[in-house]
Amino acid sequence: MQALLGYSKWENFEKVIQKAKDACENAGEVIMYHFPDVRKTIAMPKGAEKEIEDIALTRYACYLIAQNGDPRKEEIAFAQTYFAVQTRRAEIIEQRLLEHERVKAREKLGHTEKQLSGILYEHGIDDKGFAIIRSKGDEALFHLSTQVFKRKMGIPDSRALADFLPTVSIAAKNLAAEMTGLNVQVKDLTGHKPIEKEHVDNNTAVRKMLLERGIKPENLPPAEDVKKVQRKLVGDEKKVLKDIKRTKGKDEGRML
Repeated sequence: MQALLGYSKWENFEKVIQKAKDACENAGEVIMYHFPDVRKTIAMPKGAEKEIEDIALTRYACYLIAQNGDPRKEEIAFAQTYFAVQTRRAEIIEQRLLEHERVKAREKLGHTEKQLSGILYEHGIDDKGFAIIRSKGDEALFHLSTQVFKRKMGIPDSRALADFLPTVSIAAKNLAAEMTGLNVQVKDLTGHKPIEKEHVDNNTAVRKMLLERGIKPENLPPAEDVKKVQRKLVGDEKKVLKDIKRTKGKDEGRML
């Protein structure tokens, strides 16, 4: 790596490594994990061999060395740019994974609520009753009525609250709904009042769990419209597939 980064003298490169070690320690990382001392064998004249000290570097260590090198060196400037690009790519991938997780959570909640609606219908609850019970559950979970919470988050009245909730809140609603569906069947609950109480109790229990972990769901910031996120993910997927087809077409053309 010394040669790759444009350092001809080990003494100068060793100073860069020490700066990188200092940065590693200041970041709270263990130096010996990222810069472990090792020994390696090198060839000598007349077939002889010699063991010398060396350092094995993790990817993070390579990054720190590049960041602490002399940016006037072309090789260092290139390495710094490389790591900056790779870091940005990793951030984009992580963001896409989080967005995908949220879309899937929203789809799961929709499926759970559809199942719950069917279960409650079999136990004497019509569509209007289901809407009221679901709203009471939201109030128990967020300590705000659905409409008041929507206004607080700037959500249009015509849109579903869950479309703008962060993933943890969507998962919380889903858990409470699944608990209600299960208990209504196990306890064979019938009629509006006992089923509403069951749903309120389940949402209250889920809220208590969140609060115990330091999460106050009504104070979490609203997330991007999940429908927009879904369209963006679908668009990205189509673009990737189009790029793959274009690349494949070029490769086939070269082979011909």
